[in-house]
Amino acid sequence: ALPHTGCVTNMAVATLNDSLVSTLAGDENILFTNCRLLLKGELVNEDLWVKGGQIIDGQSWFYAAQKQATRVVDCKGHILSPGFIDLQLNGGYGVDFSVPCKGDLTAAIKTVARKVLEDGVTAFCPTIITSSNEVYKSLVPQHTPSQGGQHGCTVLGLHLEGPFINPAKNGCHPIESIKTFGMGNPEQSEEDRVDCLAKVVPEGASEAAAATAVRTTVEAAVDKVYPAYDNVAMVTLAPEIPGAPDAIRYLVAQGVRVSVGHTRSTLETAVEGVLAGASLVTHMFNAMSAFHHRDPGIVGLIADTEVLALDRTLFYGVIVDGFHTHPTSLRMAHATHKSGCVLVTDAMAGMGLPPGEHGLASLRVNISKERKATLIGHPETLAGSVATMQESVQNFSKIVGVVDALTAATLHPAQALGLEETKGSLLPGRDADFVLLNDDLEVQATYIAGQACWAREAHAAALFYSPRKNRIDRSTVSRPSSPHKK
Repeated sequence: ALPHTGCVTNMAVATLNDSLVSTLAGDENILFTNCRLLLKGELVNEDLWVKGGQIIDGQSWFYAAQKQATRVVDCKGHILSPGFIDLQLNGGYGVDFSVPCKGDLTAAIKTVARKVLEDGVTAFCPTIITSSNEVYKSLVPQHTPSQGGQHGCTVLGLHLEGPFINPAKNGCHPIESIKTFGMGNPEQSEEDRVDCLAKVVPEGASEAAAATAVRTTVEAAVDKVYPAYDNVAMVTLAPEIPGAPDAIRYLVAQGVRVSVGHTRSTLETAVEGVLAGASLVTHMFNAMSAFHHRDPGIVGLIADTEVLALDRTLFYGVIVDGFHTHPTSLRMAHATHKSGCVLVTDAMAGMGLPPGEHGLASLRVNISKERKATLIGHPETLAGSVATMQESVQNFSKIVGVVDALTAATLHPAQALGLEETKGSLLPGRDADFVLLNDDLEVQATYIAGQACWAREAHAAALFYSPRKNRIDRSTVSRPSSPHKK
């Protein structure tokens, strides 16, 4: 795990409220009291202890060390939840990760990482939609996952959403950049697919030789697009593209999570993809074939007996911005497979900006007064979202309840990336990354390593501490600037 660093941001001065006590990094033992913790699937009235940037078992520590808390933070009865983790964030505040200003992906990510603290996000996957080979070769090597600190929240590996997707379900992805695995297009006729296979497999080849030829072709196609994998957390692809099972196995072997999406896959083909190693579904219900009673398609994965019998959980993302998915559909999916539900924003560059025209990769997007993002010239096509994670959690809580909404934004995304031993919960040994929320689920303060990195004006008192000056650093307190503030 990356080491935690200090966490003080340069923000405008605001009026201080002396009711809270500041938190300080290092070996101090900090007690958060008078709070409702999201713990093991329920809100409980318990204290939270932090030491060295991690959550500790306060009772065991107290009896072993025989020491009182160095500092106490009165949470005023608010909810203390693990920090939100967004697995699908395309950009925001005028920044587009697929086309960053001057091609500087690192600077673009830092800008967004600072701002999303206001919405309780403590970690996210920068997402790049279907792009040209040149874009991948330029941007992917630039990215290095980084631990949250004074610069903003933790930045996880990239989510490469494409370009191996079905052109019939491209959504807002540029169709000219969509790729195959060198084995044919899923929309081709069976005869054309056989012809493509004949070009890959030598005539008279044995079954083993044929499998090797296919695998080699697929892996070469993947490597031709993605220049590196160390910086990649997950990839979205369509499981019906010829050669997809081999691509999934190859990506998983590189340590990459594979999600199926932008697809017209049948349930049978989707199951094959999961058995090959795919472990997520990208934005359930969107950019995929609709559920049908004779062939449920991708949607059917969350109720498939073969998938549910696996010794691992299938996760699926949901966008809850009020436009992408009907509340009843969300409620049905959640009721069917609650443990796999992951809340994502799918937010694009227009998040945090006023209505008008904005960019998404090479495309132009219109954001309406109702905050609906659609492709210019194609108003029926949604182009990501402009909902923040705070808004998404608030919306989802009205559908599934507060605890399940918070769990879908914290524990489940951590589990989906295999990070549950360090993030996503308030159990001892986890990173002390959490968010203070009022009963309306409005973010009051966001913490990384047990330190307040951002706070609303009413909760700004002494949350920010300047060790060097041994006093409150008033330059770190901010009035909220997010568009949804009251």
